[in-house]
Amino acid sequence: MSQDHETGRVPLTATRAISVFGISVVGFMTAKLVPVMIVALTGEPGFSDTEAGTLMTGSLLACALTCLLTSKWASRNGRYLIARAGLVLTAAGFGAAAFIPSAPVVIAGVLLGGLGAGGAVSAGGAALGALRNPDRASGISGFTNRAIVSVILFVIPVLGAGMSSAFGLLAGLALAALFTTAWLPDRPSTQAIPAVSQPKKTSRTTALAGFGLLACFALWALSEDSLWAVAATMGADQAQLDETGMGLVLSLSTLGGLIASGLVGLAGRRLGRTIPLAVALLAGAALKMLSGIVTDPGWYMAVIIAWNTLYMLAFIYIVAIAAALDAAGRWSAPVLGVYLVGSSFAPFFGTFVSATAGYDVLGYVLAGMTVVLMVPLLLISRLSVRTEKASANDPSHDINQAAIA
Repeated sequence: MSQDHETGRVPLTATRAISVFGISVVGFMTAKLVPVMIVALTGEPGFSDTEAGTLMTGSLLACALTCLLTSKWASRNGRYLIARAGLVLTAAGFGAAAFIPSAPVVIAGVLLGGLGAGGAVSAGGAALGALRNPDRASGISGFTNRAIVSVILFVIPVLGAGMSSAFGLLAGLALAALFTTAWLPDRPSTQAIPAVSQPKKTSRTTALAGFGLLACFALWALSEDSLWAVAATMGADQAQLDETGMGLVLSLSTLGGLIASGLVGLAGRRLGRTIPLAVALLAGAALKMLSGIVTDPGWYMAVIIAWNTLYMLAFIYIVAIAAALDAAGRWSAPVLGVYLVGSSFAPFFGTFVSATAGYDVLGYVLAGMTVVLMVPLLLISRLSVRTEKASANDPSHDINQAAIA
């Protein structure tokens, strides 16, 4: 395993990268493919838009629930079993939905696939905490996520946005990821380590920070994805942006996210963690506010692209904080699960506020949420830096955290 005796973390190798990032991407891809999955469900199976949307919401909530329920086990000794079981369920569920044209089978398959994806998310997230340099690892993970999703979103329309492509491709990826589970890094070893000496006060502080991070991340997901949910309709209504323009926004936003995650992956610790996060959150809040008031199509496109790029930066650093707080993955295992919880309610929140009070009020509300959440997130980020440094200075630090978890 080549475990670092100072921190308990292991270096990023090619096999670990394929396993950790691949399994995480497969687990989280359901959320990224929701638009094309809804289109597929309204095709051959004959679901209405509302029925398809409700089914995909159920799948996402199943994914989030499974991730949260298995995260503690994944941060201990169960990540291999959770990853394998989750990927098998994902492949079986989405595979059945893709190739058995029966409404009851499709419903059961989509929900089962969501349950399995949650296990993959928690196992991959827990393993992320075991890697050295959480900022670089999270950046590469974000880059991998965006790159693979971009390729899939390009391939599906070419093949035809049907059940076999939208759900069958994801089932195939889950099967491929299944063969990489043995490469997942394990939690830090507790062998040959002295008895737990971590001060209880520090342990409580780290635990409070971890729970606070999860709560903030769920609320931040609600604010971010609420804007994304109404971005197309808002662009059409107030900036007269047509479908071609919105398609360009989606493409350039993906490119911006790839560049942002790639830069973080290359820079690693050199950029720091707290200051880049503060800049991304503050600038993101300003752009959210502007999105609700700009009426020029060009300016609207620029605002949404810039906001989506900064969103990816903030997302990466928040995941890095979770990974840095504990090498066993106590917080990085459930972090994407709580994100999905917040994200699941975003379409309702975004459309409700915009329909009730207008797009300008939605922009102000989302910007205010970001500014308020920024305070605890930056405090927790500073603590994560100190925790990571302490683990390097005290060989038993991360091991003690793992034992306490």
